Amino acid sequence: MATAAPAEVNLELISGPPYRAILKLALPTVIAMLSQSAVNEIDVVFFSHLPHPESSNAQAALLPSLLIVWLFGGSLSAISVGTQALTARRYAERKYDEAASVLSNAVWFCTIAGVFFGVLGAFTIGWILSLMIQVPEVHSIAYDYSKWRLLGVVSMAATMAVKAFFDGVGKTWVHLVSALIMNVFNVLFCWMFIFGNLGAPRMGAPGAGFSAFVSTWIGLGIMVFFASRERKRYTFVRWSNLSRSLTWDLLKLSIPASLATVVMMLGFGLFAKVAGKLDAIEAERLGDAAHEAVNGAATTDIVAILKLTFTACIAFGTATATLVGQSLGARRPDDASKFGWASVRLGLGIFGVVGLCEGVLFTPQIVGFITHSEAVRHAAMVPMRMMGIVTPIIAVAMIVSEALFGAGNTKFVAVAQLCLVFGVLVPLSWVLGIATGYGLSGMWASAVAYAVCAAAVMTLKFRGGAWKTIEL
Repeated sequence: MATAAPAEVNLELISGPPYRAILKLALPTVIAMLSQSAVNEIDVVFFSHLPHPESSNAQAALLPSLLIVWLFGGSLSAISVGTQALTARRYAERKYDEAASVLSNAVWFCTIAGVFFGVLGAFTIGWILSLMIQVPEVHSIAYDYSKWRLLGVVSMAATMAVKAFFDGVGKTWVHLVSALIMNVFNVLFCWMFIFGNLGAPRMGAPGAGFSAFVSTWIGLGIMVFFASRERKRYTFVRWSNLSRSLTWDLLKLSIPASLATVVMMLGFGLFAKVAGKLDAIEAERLGDAAHEAVNGAATTDIVAILKLTFTACIAFGTATATLVGQSLGARRPDDASKFGWASVRLGLGIFGVVGLCEGVLFTPQIVGFITHSEAVRHAAMVPMRMMGIVTPIIAVAMIVSEALFGAGNTKFVAVAQLCLVFGVLVPLSWVLGIATGYGLSGMWASAVAYAVCAAAVMTLKFRGGAWKTIEL
């Protein structure tokens, strides 16, 4: 039986029909995050227009580079998990000053920690990339690209913190505006600096890293502008907002999410290394040091395509996290469960159609759009079909994971990801990709197994309902 709601709670979002509430929050987030993903997807498209083998080497370098960015910037951006969970509860409780304090502490932490992470990354990226990349030409491109992206760690994390605040209060459209404007600039800058247009220097693939770095700071500026317009209700800028105890509360929720991000980036880095190893084996077999990095490029292209789908899944999960958090803040745990399962049903329907298009109906056209290399197209076809078919299962795993984040059950998600990544994804990718000789298709079969296990584990945990009793 649901617990009665306190007298002074904000029921604006959670009192409506679940599907309408989810879509109201999710659709702006879907568009915004898809636009945000264009920061990297534009890179893949532009790289395909570079001369061979520079194009394939650049594409092969992109995935390891992005893993580096998310290892540092993404792990810090996990502060958004705690920010959204606490903001949603304080908003539902009508404690607006406390909600403002949540964001103040989150942004302050991102600024200080972001500088530290950026410096740490600058001294370690060469070594980390060498663990994933076996081809020298690919390593050189990845290193130059990553150096620029690391300069945007602070802006990346701070933007996610502000986004999490607005998501928590139900204003998901704010990030939509910021993301659209930011990515217009990103496309323009990529066109200028990759190819040397409009008098800009031709930087090749590293020019995309420079463009993304500048664009993320533009995006943060827009988010800060919208936050300044909320100062009548939320007083963000005052020293009394800064609190060690509140920062620690944020970190207790966010550190497990950050560790989950690190685990996933390390795991997918080792996963990408399998593709690099396949390329190195092929180059050695042919005696061609300048051999086209087909497997690495195909893996990057597949991830680039799927990342758009995953981003939309996370958007539905973000909406669910807000509704779960607000429902728990209003002392309505049964409503939280209702929103979670409604989002799962929406995800199965919507992403079932998306997966059908990606994995069955339009696979050749999609793969052909993202690469002009016939060898890369051939290598990517079967793995792309496999991942398209399993897309609705991936959607369930990601949506339920975000719902558990919104409830504050971040430790479970982190431990589960640790076990799944290093117990399923990484060992199976080496066994099926290299040891048994199934190559790229075998490697991606391990990703299918990982997705199925993740969906099962997260769904069983959400169904158990222990998360309903977590106090924040």
